[in-house]
Amino acid sequence: MKKKDMEKFFNMLTESREIWGPVKKGTIHSFERVTDYSEMDLDYQRTLIPPKKLFIPPKFSMATFTKSDFEEDTPDEATCMVDKSSSLRNVPCRVLFGVHPCDIHGIKILDTFFKLDYVDPYYVKRRENTVIIGHSCLPDEHCLCKSRGTDTVHDGFDLFFTDLTKYYLVWVGSSIGDDLIKAAMDLFDENITSTDIQNYVKWREKRDKMFKIHVDFGSMPDIMELLYNSKLWDELGAKCLSCGSCSMVCPTCNCYNVVDVIDVSNDGGQRIRHWDSCTLKEYSMVAGGHNFREARGERLKLWYSHKLRAFKGHVTAPSCVGCGRCIETCPVGINILTVSQKLYKEAGFE
Repeated sequence: MKKKDMEKFFNMLTESREIWGPVKKGTIHSFERVTDYSEMDLDYQRTLIPPKKLFIPPKFSMATFTKSDFEEDTPDEATCMVDKSSSLRNVPCRVLFGVHPCDIHGIKILDTFFKLDYVDPYYVKRRENTVIIGHSCLPDEHCLCKSRGTDTVHDGFDLFFTDLTKYYLVWVGSSIGDDLIKAAMDLFDENITSTDIQNYVKWREKRDKMFKIHVDFGSMPDIMELLYNSKLWDELGAKCLSCGSCSMVCPTCNCYNVVDVIDVSNDGGQRIRHWDSCTLKEYSMVAGGHNFREARGERLKLWYSHKLRAFKGHVTAPSCVGCGRCIETCPVGINILTVSQKLYKEAGFE
């Protein structure tokens, strides 16, 4: 598809669908509801908060109750105009536009996690009602996706646009993506030439040379296991602020708490679910005031065990997707890269 036709494609979708895309807000980018193509900035590096916020909002009501009644609240849904004769009739109402490969991998991990043992209806409902349109990107000094193998994506999206300067090479990842193409056939050219393929390969080679940092994710699970009782965690804990920023910006962190908020004026209330973090002191506190992870080092060890070791056995992949958000966000420099480097050094590697 020619670059100039992307706006036409966007406008076709906005006629009947709710669009969310990367929007620049001051010095950061954020996935926001957009109604005009000019609002989006597809040439972004990373959003502050990953797209998980659309599927598991930071805070939402699970139920409303009174003394005599309890009513479950259903997940919020996007609404759209559905023309039964249109090729878009089977396309969900919410479109998440411009998602980078690492974030698509993050969504795939959440897809597995929230369906693995107990299906989370709140996540699944929002996920099923969302179209994923991916967009290529170039790495900066914080990107670890090449090390993690999440710099490319082969599934988990409906359409994926690779920016080759003058045009997009468009990958179709689902029947929904195929329906989107059919709805705007005049904007797409199915005749892929050898020149197009060569341009794509050259783009991949150029991009691969731009990565500046590396972590051996393959050896991390074993190193984490062997150094589980290392004093390194106490050293890191002494530096950690326990602010929870790393969890809030991580594409795969999914911990939450459920609280009942009582309205004393009518003897009713709401059951609220909100994001939580295992790095916060209160996370492991139980009745009676006992805390299973009182030390900050113990909480850090738990978080990095999930990122580098535990999820590999549980969902077949580490829960770090190499997006670089923790590197950019932690105010004291504790992140996937620095922790991995310290673990390597502790294990005797330089």
